[in-house]
Amino acid sequence: MVRKSLLFVCQQCGYSQVGWAGKCPECGSWNSLVETVQEREGKRAGAREKKTKTELISLASVPIKSTLRISTKISEFDRVLGGGLVCGQVVLIAGEPGIGKSTLLLQAADKLATRQDVLGNSKKGKTGASSHTSRVLYVSGEESVSQTKLRADRLGIKNKNIVLLEETDVDRVLDSIELMERRTDQRKEKKESSSVQLFNSSTVLIVDSIQTMTTSDLSGMAGSVGQIKECTYRLVRQAKSKNIPIFVVGHVTKEGTVAGPAVLMHIVDTVLWFEGDKSLTFRLLRAVKNRFGPTDEVGVFSMQEQGLESVNAPEKVFLSKGRGNVSGIAVASIMEGTRPILVEIQSLIVPTKLAFPRRVAQGIDSKRFELLLAVLTRRSGIPLYENDCFLNVSGGISIKNDPSGDLAICLSLASAYLDKPLPVRSVSIGEVSLLGDIREVVAQEKRIKEAKRLGYKTVISNREVGYLQEAIKKYLK
Repeated sequence: MVRKSLLFVCQQCGYSQVGWAGKCPECGSWNSLVETVQEREGKRAGAREKKTKTELISLASVPIKSTLRISTKISEFDRVLGGGLVCGQVVLIAGEPGIGKSTLLLQAADKLATRQDVLGNSKKGKTGASSHTSRVLYVSGEESVSQTKLRADRLGIKNKNIVLLEETDVDRVLDSIELMERRTDQRKEKKESSSVQLFNSSTVLIVDSIQTMTTSDLSGMAGSVGQIKECTYRLVRQAKSKNIPIFVVGHVTKEGTVAGPAVLMHIVDTVLWFEGDKSLTFRLLRAVKNRFGPTDEVGVFSMQEQGLESVNAPEKVFLSKGRGNVSGIAVASIMEGTRPILVEIQSLIVPTKLAFPRRVAQGIDSKRFELLLAVLTRRSGIPLYENDCFLNVSGGISIKNDPSGDLAICLSLASAYLDKPLPVRSVSIGEVSLLGDIREVVAQEKRIKEAKRLGYKTVISNREVGYLQEAIKKYLK
């Protein structure tokens, strides 16, 4: 017989005790004791477990099973997931409140609840496809059913295979899954073929959000560390036992971390980061962790009145149209995952009489901006110490972690200071060092091919010029 007991476990050292304390007696850390459910087997059950033998399996003898994926029919979403959903996959979508997580999942629910194509990859590399229809259980813990219906009407979603559940008890949610599985198993025996039965899941669960889920086995409030950890663990256990894909929504705090325990990232299979500026239309979906696909993919979306739309050509979002040859503008090529994206760098140089000129940069690191200004002044002979310097990366995208935009930033500043525009349809690719030389960047050839495909004839990189001063003299005549 399984016996449950409540213990407070330290998240730093693993020390456990019956009562709560503000400070861990073992390691001395504060506010680290979390209420946790501990399950203990009875004496007879424990004796039986000791008699069972553990089977050892050789790595070479493990059979390779085919991987079946179901497409969400949202191209950018499938790109980040690695091609689609896998049976038993638990996906955590984190982001700031109001960024569009519920909108994206409701749109995905509509696509999943419609007849889909199940793609399979066999050992020989062959792929096969078959039709599949899922019933989506959308658990809304933050909003009422009527509020979810209003959002669905705004998005034009009227799918009968989407079942809404207004519930915050995770145990009742799991009971609802069992009920839906029993109903769909009866239909599966009559309608589905053997190839589709390999993908056992006929139900997809969406939990919005994990901060509202609770279990009666714990006494903590909703959103506490113990509640979030235990509820997520039970959802993961259900997903693995029933082969049910589960989407879990997690909010982000002011510090930029998932609200609740960071251990959520270790429990789930995939962690997707949904980010963007609420004042702009574009959104980025990044894969931070993915056990069934790459972790360097990024999906680009555009927020419209009908919901989120996949942006297959991101340059349409980040590049201006219909503008003539203007000084202070340079085009850079940055990498978002495995895809190069062209962005526009805008600069403005204004003379000032202040003792300390202003340095304002949006979209890049402020320290990197000051470093490039110093390189321009010392290595290229452009005196910027008596001018206010303003720089902006159009579209609201951030290139703080990509040094490949250094050359475009320097040429944009030099163009604004000299009031001379760069050549039409030119792109700048390269990292600028403290010595003023231009260095090659990662995937430079791929960036150049993408720029030429989009019609950019002039490429400025270390292949054409070796130093920043040469580039300024050659292209800013």
